[in-house]
Amino acid sequence: MERYLEKNIQQILTLIERLVNIDSGSYVKQGVDEVGNILSKYYQELGFEVNVIQQQEYGNHLVIQHKNANNPKIIILAHMDTVFPEGTVEERSFHYKDDHAYGPGVIDMKASLVTLYYAIKALMVAGHEGYKDIQIVLNSDEEIGSITSRPLIEKLAIGKRYALVMEPARRNGKLVSSRRGKGNFTLHVEGRAAHSGIEPEKGRSAIEALAHKIIQLHQLNDIKKGISVNVGLIEGGSSVNTISDHAVAQIDVRIREIDQVELMEEVLEKICTTTDVSGTKVTIEGEINRPPMEKTNKTEQLLHIIEEVGDSIGIDIDDTATGGGSDAAFTAALGIATIDGLGPVGGYPHSDKEYLEISSLVPRTLLLASIIQRLAER
Repeated sequence: MERYLEKNIQQILTLIERLVNIDSGSYVKQGVDEVGNILSKYYQELGFEVNVIQQQEYGNHLVIQHKNANNPKIIILAHMDTVFPEGTVEERSFHYKDDHAYGPGVIDMKASLVTLYYAIKALMVAGHEGYKDIQIVLNSDEEIGSITSRPLIEKLAIGKRYALVMEPARRNGKLVSSRRGKGNFTLHVEGRAAHSGIEPEKGRSAIEALAHKIIQLHQLNDIKKGISVNVGLIEGGSSVNTISDHAVAQIDVRIREIDQVELMEEVLEKICTTTDVSGTKVTIEGEINRPPMEKTNKTEQLLHIIEEVGDSIGIDIDDTATGGGSDAAFTAALGIATIDGLGPVGGYPHSDKEYLEISSLVPRTLLLASIIQRLAER
C-alpha cells in the first residue's frame, strides 16, 4: 500500500488542491455541496453507495458505504465545511512551498477528506477487504456545532464497535484520545434608557448588570477540573451619553467530564436569571452542545491496537488530550471506542497560517488504511 501511495502522491495533492480551492464555509451551502458532489463521484467509481441527506440551510450530508458492506462495525467521521467565509479562496488559494501546503481548510479538513479516500483505494489495490466494514459520514456543519448532523451521527453510530475521526493529527503527530466538551450560551440583559447627563436617575444600566455577570461567570473557571468559562464577545448600549437599555454577551464553556454537563448548566442558570442591578432583567439561552470525549477503557484498547498497527509499519503512535471539540464527542458519549486526529499532520487551523505537512500524507494515509484493515479483521 505504501508504494501505491508514494506513486500517487501528486494525484493526492491535486485532489487536495481542488477541494481547498472551493469556498465551503459552514454557511456556504453551494460550496459544501460542490465538495460533496466531487467526493460522491469518486466513491461511486469505487463501488460505494452514497446516500445524500438533503439540507435546506446548510450543505447536504453524505453517508457512504460499499455496495457489498454488511453491517459495518467501523464508523468514520469527517466534515466538508470550513470556518472561512465566501471569497477566502480568491484571497489566498491553495499553494505549497517545500513541505508545507497552504490554503483555507487545507488541514481542517480538506486533506483528511482526501487521505480517507486514498486509504480506501490503497486497501482495494492491495486486495484487502477492510473497506467493506466501514460506514463513512461526511457532514456539512461540524464547524458550527453539527447542528443538523448530530442526530444522524448518533443514529448511525449505534451498534458500531469503533469510531475513527478524521480531524488532523496534532502538530507533533499525536492522535487525540480525549477532548473537552463545549457549550455556547448567550446572555441577554434588559435595562432602561435615560440621558446620562439630564436624568441619569431614571436609567437602569444593562451594561452595569452585564459587568457583574461577567465577573461571576469568570469566577467559575477551574483549570484543575477542566472547567473554563469565557465571555468572548459583548455588545450593548446605543451612545456614550445614554444609559444602556440592552447588553448581550456570548459565552464559551468547556468541561472535561460528562458529570459536569448538568452541573454547569444549573450553575449558569442560577447566575444568569437574577440581577445585581435593580430594574434590569437577565436571561440566558444555550446548552452544552458537545459532550466531553473521555478516555475510556474501550478507547485505551483501541489505542493499543493502533499502536500495534503503527509498530508494524514503522510509525510511532502517541496520544494527547485537547480542549477543542469535534464530532468524536458524540460517538464517545455513546460508549463507542473512539480515536480522533487520524488525519495528516499540520497546524494553525482556522487561520491564514493554516498548513499541511506534505510529507505526512503517505504515512498517515498508510496508517489509516492499516487501522481499517486490522479492525475489520477483529
